[in-house]
Amino acid sequence: MKNLSMVLNEAQMHGGWRISPNATVLSEILGTPKRDEQLAQAELAVLGIIFVAATVGNSVLVRFLWNRRRRMSRMYVFLMHLSIADLVVAVFQVLPQLIWDSTEVFLGPDVLCRAVAYLQLVGMFASTYVTVAMTVDRFQAVCFPMVTFQKRRAFCNPAIGVSWLLSLVLSVPQLFIFSRTEVAPGVLQCWAEFIQPWGLKAYVTWIFVAIFFVPTLVLTICQVKICRVIRLNIYTKTHQDPEQTESQGVHSRASNVNCISKAMKKTVKMTVVIVLAYVLCWAPYFTVQLCTAWYPSDLNEGAVFTILMLLGNLNSCTNPWIYMYFCGKTPSCTKHQPRCPVQKESAITTCVNLIDKNAADVFTAV
Repeated sequence: MKNLSMVLNEAQMHGGWRISPNATVLSEILGTPKRDEQLAQAELAVLGIIFVAATVGNSVLVRFLWNRRRRMSRMYVFLMHLSIADLVVAVFQVLPQLIWDSTEVFLGPDVLCRAVAYLQLVGMFASTYVTVAMTVDRFQAVCFPMVTFQKRRAFCNPAIGVSWLLSLVLSVPQLFIFSRTEVAPGVLQCWAEFIQPWGLKAYVTWIFVAIFFVPTLVLTICQVKICRVIRLNIYTKTHQDPEQTESQGVHSRASNVNCISKAMKKTVKMTVVIVLAYVLCWAPYFTVQLCTAWYPSDLNEGAVFTILMLLGNLNSCTNPWIYMYFCGKTPSCTKHQPRCPVQKESAITTCVNLIDKNAADVFTAV
C-alpha cells in the first residue's frame, strides 16, 4: 500500500484518489499505463530491505530499553517510544505496501482498508511528534536545566502522551476518506474520495504542514538554540578566572572544557544527523506529494518518482541505527568511558552530558 499515502495518481473515475499500484491487471480497465515489471520488482526488494531493517533495528532497541526500564532515563523513554512509533510505520505502512505491490490489488474487507489507512498515518505522526518532543526535552534540559531536574519520574512524561494523542486524533480523517471501492466491474481497491476539485490539494497540504513543515521548523529552532547555549557555556568556562574557579571548588578549567567539548561534540553530531536524516527522507517525499496534488501530470510515473516516494519510509529505518551509533556499537553502550566531574559542575554541562554515552546511567532521573 502506498502510504498516506502513496502514489498520488488522481483517478479519472469517481473523482477518487487511487493509492494502489498501477497494476497490470487494472491497466486496461482504468486506462492507466502498464507498470514496469522490473521497476516493480526493484520496489519490492527495497521495501523488503526497509521492512527488515526497521523491524530488526527498532525491535532490538525496544527490547534493550525495556530490560532496563527500572533505571531508565528520560532520554531512553523517548527513544523507546520513538522505536515503537517506527515499528508501527514498519508493520502498518511498509508491510501493507509490500503486500499490496505483490498482489497488485487490495485483498481485504472495508474495515481492513480503513484500519490500515488510519494506522499508516498514526505511525507517520507518532514518529515525527515523538522526535519533536524528544528534541524539545533536550532543549529544555540544556537551556532550562533547573526545570528539567525537577522531573524525577521518567515514565510520567506528558510530552510523550500528547504526541501519541495528537497522532491518534489527527489520523481520524483517514477512516472517512478511505474505503473499499469498486473502481471497475468486479475490481475492488482501497480508494480515497475527496471533494472536487480542492479536496485532494487541501488534504495533502495539511499533511505536509502537520508532519513536515512545522516539526522541521521546531527541530531546527531547538537545535540551533542548544548549540548556541553549549558554545556560550564553553566560552564562559575558558575565560573563567582561575582563582574564582578554585574558590568554588570546581575542577581545573582545562578538565571542564575538555568534558564539555566531548558532550557538545556528541550533542551536535547526534542532533544534526537526526535532522538531516529526517529532512533528507521526508523532503523528497512531500515535494513529490505536493507537486502531484497541485500540478498533476504524467511525471508521477517512473523510477525517479518511485524512489522519491520510498524515501519517506527510510526515516523509520535509520532512526534506531543513528541512536545505536552514538551510544556505541551495541545498544548497551560502553561502560568504561571517563566521566566528567558532576558534584559541582555547572547545570548546563550536566544536562549536556545526558546525551553522552554513559550519561543515562549517571543521571537516571532526567
